[in-house]
Amino acid sequence: MFDKIEELERRYQELEALLSDPSVISNQPEFRKFSREHSDLNELVASYRRWRKVSDEIGENRELLSDPDMKEMAEEELKTLEAEREKLQADIQLLLLPKDPNDNKGVILEIRAGTGGDESALFAGDLFRMYSRFADTNRWKVETISASESERGGFKEIIASVEGEGVFAKLKYESGTHRVQRVPETEAQGRIHTSACTVAIMAEAEDVDIDIRPDDLKIDVYRSSGAGGQHVNTTDSAVRITHLPTGTVVACQEERSQIKNRAKAMKVLKTRIMDTIIQEQNSRLAADRKQQVGSGDRSERIRTYNFPQGRMTDHRIGLTLYRLDSIMAGDIAEIADALRAHYQMEALKAQSEAN
Repeated sequence: MFDKIEELERRYQELEALLSDPSVISNQPEFRKFSREHSDLNELVASYRRWRKVSDEIGENRELLSDPDMKEMAEEELKTLEAEREKLQADIQLLLLPKDPNDNKGVILEIRAGTGGDESALFAGDLFRMYSRFADTNRWKVETISASESERGGFKEIIASVEGEGVFAKLKYESGTHRVQRVPETEAQGRIHTSACTVAIMAEAEDVDIDIRPDDLKIDVYRSSGAGGQHVNTTDSAVRITHLPTGTVVACQEERSQIKNRAKAMKVLKTRIMDTIIQEQNSRLAADRKQQVGSGDRSERIRTYNFPQGRMTDHRIGLTLYRLDSIMAGDIAEIADALRAHYQMEALKAQSEAN
């Protein structure tokens, strides 16, 4: 492991030299590329250098154990240093895991009402507010691409883009079926109903990720309409794009401009096609290993929100929290961190088994 780190440290030093080279500074694309690589290595190199310093200090303190006047102090110092070195070593192992190239990308968030009728649509609205508030705390930008509102409130379906730093890294484990248990407002007997929504988190496709031929697209334009089918626009500004080879259909009518709706629909189309490719790759990989890490399987029931008990349970990692009000208000950082730590441990286990 440490041979690999030393090799990466040498590369880090090379990058520092390159980033101060005037010829590199004047070449912006190259400068940005080296800057990203330098940034990616920064935490690993800093942790390794600290590990090395702590290891030297441990050696020095062990030598002091033979000195009666210094022994007690050296023993105390050793406890602290050895605990720090153990933590640093664990951190370094995690930092050496292959990075998900999509982690710093924005995402397309899709929430669809499932079983449960109106109650499911209301819960879809609750989930969208939860993610929007979480985005606010992270200073991310949320923009609605398309929304099909339910007559009683909430959404039959809502699609939005979320942009900012590390969006996919924090949201990628949210894909799956979210189940809610609560008493609907229309329930006279006070009985608890169970309904569900599906959430899809897809890393936003960039132009370099996927190339779509114009000949493969069928583009229709029509008038935008609001809830209940009432016309809200008198021009053909809404856009529907069909990708003929895959049958993928995307519609957007949120903007008054046909050009803007078309651009948004194309972004979602590319992202869905890219996500399908990734899901297929993950499925093939899953056949070759026991654990599919962070697959984001849409059919998997991942979480239950129990309102009468104020409880949220994530079934994948057995995490239960009794603070449902704050979770629905967007306080989901603890859940995101716990999921990330779990899947990192699974990846480490898979890596050690492979070795």
